[in-house]
Amino acid sequence: MKLRNWQSECVNSAIEKYKSFKKHFLGLATPGAGKTYMASVLAKKMYEQDLIDLVICFAPSSVVSSDFSDALVEQFGTHFDGTIGALGDSFTYQKLNSIPEQTWRLLDQYRVFVIFDEIHHCAGSSEHDANAWGTPIINKIRDKAEYTIALTGTPWRSDSLPIALSEYCEQSGKVLCDYIYGLKEAVRDNVCRIPQIIAVDNDKITITGNQEHQNFQSFSELLSQNIIPYTQLVKNELVVEQLLLRAINKLDEIRGINHNAGGLVVASSIEHACSIKNIMKCLLNTDAIIVTSNEKKPSAIIKQFRKSKDKWLISVGMVSEGTNIPRLQVCCNLSNVKTEMYFRQILGRILRKTQSKNQDAFMFIPAEPNLLDYAFRVAQDIPDGLSKVILTTMNEELNADISEAETVEKSELDELCVEVPECINLKVSDQCNQRLEEDRRTANEAALNTKIHDMAIEGIFSHEQLEIADLGMYQISDTSMQKLSDLNNASPH
Repeated sequence: MKLRNWQSECVNSAIEKYKSFKKHFLGLATPGAGKTYMASVLAKKMYEQDLIDLVICFAPSSVVSSDFSDALVEQFGTHFDGTIGALGDSFTYQKLNSIPEQTWRLLDQYRVFVIFDEIHHCAGSSEHDANAWGTPIINKIRDKAEYTIALTGTPWRSDSLPIALSEYCEQSGKVLCDYIYGLKEAVRDNVCRIPQIIAVDNDKITITGNQEHQNFQSFSELLSQNIIPYTQLVKNELVVEQLLLRAINKLDEIRGINHNAGGLVVASSIEHACSIKNIMKCLLNTDAIIVTSNEKKPSAIIKQFRKSKDKWLISVGMVSEGTNIPRLQVCCNLSNVKTEMYFRQILGRILRKTQSKNQDAFMFIPAEPNLLDYAFRVAQDIPDGLSKVILTTMNEELNADISEAETVEKSELDELCVEVPECINLKVSDQCNQRLEEDRRTANEAALNTKIHDMAIEGIFSHEQLEIADLGMYQISDTSMQKLSDLNNASPH
């Protein structure tokens, strides 16, 4: 497979930096651009130039870790499973704290090249501000690895902690990337599909509680009042049905051209995923496959779906980041996680271009205020509001939330229904801790309100294509939009 221009540039840029006696490289490439293949080619070139002896990879999930291992096997023609004769191994970040000492000794004995995928999950410039995944990177890898490459499509953290192995401008606090390949460039180069984000809304919502009735003319108006939590909206059967109806019709239209095109539904919990599957089957006559931490060998299910012609896959968080299923072209975002990072990672699952005739990419979302803002700035590589990091280190020990990947995994295991940030013990600034306390208080209040407020959705469902800043020159065709808009008139609600 021939390297794309951006991949070749990134490989050459990394090798040039390494040969100038600098060992850490940070690459930003939009989801779906081909970071896995680029990093595996880079590893092979460095091995051929006698710069390294072994390669070790870390990734946020077992599926992505396996993909990296497969890519390296393809490049090197030998196994990457840590057994005798292997040239390395691939791990998940979850295993960082359980890797045996003999594996860590390899970094003392050999020139090891370490690849980090989606490095933003690992926080810490030192032990004082590191999270559970950042600590071993700082203590065992940063100074001992011969070279590292850290990859991400979203180089920021919602807790404003520094990303492990990253450098920041002292004046602005902004991350310094060694190479950037954004969505605008990927669309221009025909590497990524043009995302179309469709927001579904309703013009008459009634909330009943404490013998009071309140009426709202949109989801945005309702949610801006903090009367009910977003979780209650994305679990409302009528809302789920209407988003799925539009998504299913769009996928069926695409499959008229691309017979193996697939769709992804991202749920809020395992229980929610099962409810969605039931709605798809009983109300919309559509089959779907569920993959969560409850299934036996979930990675095998994902790989099987990747190769199959099955229509729909329902997951909680296992397919949200880094997972390579190029045939996915439609996504229905029903997750209760509302961070911009998670939004972009879900969108990234449908952006990878293939050789098929139709290259549409649609994400369907409820018209929630934060999601609407995220859609507008999808083409910004690092949104201004997220670009700064808190560099101050405090002496006292405080709490900070873990990364989105850890939060989502926890929600899969415990089937959480309320968006309460989970905590691990870290040392961070008072400003960060204060914000987290406010988040917890809001979540607790939302959980209380859920028990006493009923929601009736009685108006007409409609949808709107959201504008993406800096991608205005790319427009969905009138014919495609008309087919989608016909649902507004056909819907009985």
